[in-house]
Parts: sequence; structure tokens; C-alpha cells
Amino acid sequence: MSGNYFSGLFKGVKSLLVGMGETWKELWTKKVTAEYPENRKTTLFVSDRWRATLTMPHDENNEHACTSCKVCETNCPNGTIQVIQKVIETEEGKKKKVLDRYLYDLGMCTFCNLCVLTCPSDAIVFSKDFENATFTRDRLKEQLNKEGSKLREKKKEVKPEAEKSAPEAE
Repeated sequence: MSGNYFSGLFKGVKSLLVGMGETWKELWTKKVTAEYPENRKTTLFVSDRWRATLTMPHDENNEHACTSCKVCETNCPNGTIQVIQKVIETEEGKKKKVLDRYLYDLGMCTFCNLCVLTCPSDAIVFSKDFENATFTRDRLKEQLNKEGSKLREKKKEVKPEAEKSAPEAE
């Protein structure tokens, strides 16, 4: 009976020493821990497929591409997007629906990308910003179109007129 006792004791001490040896070796190896807050702007790699926050790009004239067709709102599986329209009267006297507010709730979004894929005018995209933590849910709701923004006008292509005179032959 005492043989089993000492045998088990020596096995336990041997196991302890092997574990301590591994710990001692690991103490002196080079560390590869990513220092997150410091490497945000320098060495942090975010995958191209990462989806974080829905954004609506605006150009330097505060114009966007959203025609307020509501396709993104219709395809959103859980009602994350609300497109609010208003009716204006054009210079020709016609009534036209334009975007009033584009509301997005990050707290409800499943990041499925259906809104971006189905947008006919490519007006919305997912950014790669991954720091979305807040203390209240109200800060997760945002308006994507900027104040005073308007629909980007389509540039009309000017077709060059065909030359009326034929090239002279020498």
C-alpha cells in the first residue's frame, strides 16, 4: 500500500516539475500580444469583408446617391432601416418624392448586407469601423443623410457632334 502512495507522489512531483519547466521556458520567449488600443491606426488589420456600421457617402457638395426608393427598407429582415420621404414640387410644377431622413438602428442590425446588395443606386455601404460600444442604446440610432444634403444630379452626357466635313484626301 505504501508503494502506491510513494509512486503516486513521485508521479505528481514529476508532473509539477515538467509543468514548471514549460512555464519557465515560456517566460523568456518573445511575446506576440497585439496591443489593441495603441495599434488601431498602425498595424491593426481589418478584413475586407468586415461589416460594421452602415454609412451613406456624401460628396464635397453634400450630395448623396439615395433616391429614397425604399428597396433597402423593404429588404431589411428586422426593420433596422427607415426611409422617410417628403414631397416637393419641382420647377416644372411636378410633385416628386425626395429623401427627408434616412434612419438606421445599429442595435437591431444583423449585418446581413441585404440593404447594400439591393440598393439600385449604390447609396449605402458598410464601413470597417469596429468600435461601436456605447453606454446607452439611443446612441446606436443615427440619421445617415447629413443635414441639408440632396440627391446628386445625374450628369448629362454631351454627345460629340459628328464632323460634317469629310477628311481631305491628299
